[in-house]
Amino acid sequence: MEKNHKAVVVFSGGQDSTTCLFWALKKFNQVEVVTFDYNQRHKEEIEVAKEIAKDLNVKHHVLDMSLLNQLAPNALTRNDIEVKDGENGNLPSTFVPGRNLLFLSFATILAKQIDAKHIITGVCETDFSGYPDCRDVFVKSLNVTLNLSMDDQFVVHTPLMWLDKTDTWELAEELDAFQYIRENTITCYHGIRGDGCGECPSCKLRKKGLETYLKKLEEVTS
Repeated sequence: MEKNHKAVVVFSGGQDSTTCLFWALKKFNQVEVVTFDYNQRHKEEIEVAKEIAKDLNVKHHVLDMSLLNQLAPNALTRNDIEVKDGENGNLPSTFVPGRNLLFLSFATILAKQIDAKHIITGVCETDFSGYPDCRDVFVKSLNVTLNLSMDDQFVVHTPLMWLDKTDTWELAEELDAFQYIRENTITCYHGIRGDGCGECPSCKLRKKGLETYLKKLEEVTS
C-alpha cells in the first residue's frame, strides 16, 4: 500500500480497531488514534487502548462522551442489564443507539483540527451483531454529511466492512500483527484481555473466527 497523508483511527483497543490501526500505519504517513470514554461497562478497554497506542508510538486522544451513557441505557453502559444476543428479531442488549454516529462525527471534528483527511473505523457488515450503524450504507451516508457539514473532503475508510472474523484474523497475519492482536487486544464484554471469557457474544464471534482461521492454516500447511 502506498503511504500518503494523515489519518485518525477510531480506537477501542479491540481486535477490529487494532487491526485497522496496523492497516493505517501501513497506508498513511501520520496516524493518530481516538478513544471515547462513555462510562462503558468494560472501562478496561480505555487502558488497553492507551497501552497499545504507547506501544505502537501513536498519539492518543481520549474524548469524554459520558452524555452517551446518560442517553442510551444498555448492557454496555449499565451493570444491571444482561449481556445477551438479540431475540425475535431484536438487536442485542449491547447495541448503543447513535454510538457510531457520534464517534465518527467527533473523530472527523478531531481530524479537522489536526489537518487529517482520513478517518478509519473497524465497523463490519459481514460478520456482526446486526447493529444498524455498522452498515456500509450508513457509513457512506455519514461521510457525505460530514463533508457537507464542514465543507471539506474527508474519507471514511472501513477496511473490515466486507470481512468476516476469519478474514480479519487473516488480515492481521498479512500485517504481521496476528500474535500481537491476539494477545494484547480486548474484545470481551466482561473486560478480559486476549481470548476473553469465551462466552459473551463478542468473544464467541472472535473465537469462532480464530478457530476457523487456525484450521485453515493447518489445512494449507499439512
